Amino acid sequence: MTFSRRSFLAGSSALALTSAPIIGRAQGSDKIIFASILDLSGGLDIYGTAMADATSLAIDDINAAGGLLGREVELKMYDAQSTIQFYTQYATQAAAGDRAATVHGGITSASREAIRPTLARFKTLYFYNTQYEGGVCDFNNFNTGSTPAQTVAKVVPYAMNKWGKKAYIIAADYNYGQIIAQWVERFVKENGGETLEVEFFPLDVTNFGPTINKIQQAKPDLVFSGLVGGAHVSFYRQYAAAGMNAEIPIASTTFGIGNEHKLISAEEGNGLLAAYSYFEGVQNPENEAFLARMDAKFGDNRATMNELTVRSYEGAMLWAEAVKMAGSIEHAEVTAALKSGLTYVGPSGPITIDPQTNHAIQNVVLGELQDQEFNIVESYEAQPPTDTQLVCDLVANPDQSVFYFENGLAAAGIE
Repeated sequence: MTFSRRSFLAGSSALALTSAPIIGRAQGSDKIIFASILDLSGGLDIYGTAMADATSLAIDDINAAGGLLGREVELKMYDAQSTIQFYTQYATQAAAGDRAATVHGGITSASREAIRPTLARFKTLYFYNTQYEGGVCDFNNFNTGSTPAQTVAKVVPYAMNKWGKKAYIIAADYNYGQIIAQWVERFVKENGGETLEVEFFPLDVTNFGPTINKIQQAKPDLVFSGLVGGAHVSFYRQYAAAGMNAEIPIASTTFGIGNEHKLISAEEGNGLLAAYSYFEGVQNPENEAFLARMDAKFGDNRATMNELTVRSYEGAMLWAEAVKMAGSIEHAEVTAALKSGLTYVGPSGPITIDPQTNHAIQNVVLGELQDQEFNIVESYEAQPPTDTQLVCDLVANPDQSVFYFENGLAAAGIE
């Protein structure tokens, strides 16, 4: 099923969507402002539109339960249009103009790094609800998405045990892809494997013919993909058209979080492996109720839920629980509540913030794609962000605002 911008606008309550700056909230307004900055158009809208869906449901649920501290929560939604400069512009607007109590946003690592320093400077509480490469150590930034130690460390040995030890890595050519490729190489080596080649691709590349030829010639046992965005979906179609998916299987650190498995045919995707904090097949009462509310709100326009969408919902709800615990929307009080061991149980299961890193301790599921659905084949409970724990200690040094992996793992002392 696809998501339409029209249905999003029609179905969202207490919502303002803009691709231009919003003037600050009216004087005397008693509403609590919750700002979201996502890509609702451009090449990254395959992620952002469904994340916006889930965010709007969270605000609906918060307000249906009476709001927070006796006040209504108002959602201000910004469309960054898959353009980094808009992220910086809208982060400033949300913090200084809207005086938002919290900002949830960013999809790529580049967009996160465009807004994270701005929000830290304004001390506007920032949630990044996207699975990523790890390494952010920021007093002001709470990361609910999964990190490589939680997911990539699971899918790499599983895939190697299933298919073989020789790997070929392809990834997007920016921070996430470059760093995730290093993590994959590390986990391949730790599990007794060999990386034959690593290739990177700009986000707008759609022709993968030369790379597919190189993979044929290299004869790896498997391919690890960290490709990102709508343009890169072309790889999976071209790979299958060349008959390669029947010869050399694929495991991915990104496939499915933009519902790419719904954009290609079953035959093109069958057998692909991925690990995240959530697939729709997770069995618990919270997920059943969540999916029912999404169906009721969006009907036939409801996208398939994945880690990014569910974490957008859960990140908002975790923030709301912290506000309730703190009895305040002030930065210091809400931060203390988040780091207190507060646990929110949502569609993906329990989420607790690790106070050392401001990252989530979370469940992880490993899925195999069959007939455009991920079937869960392994589950792992309460996985800590051990990769970021290697470099970050916000208990010992609480004022940090650093991205340790910005220049790669080796620069952070991780070989």
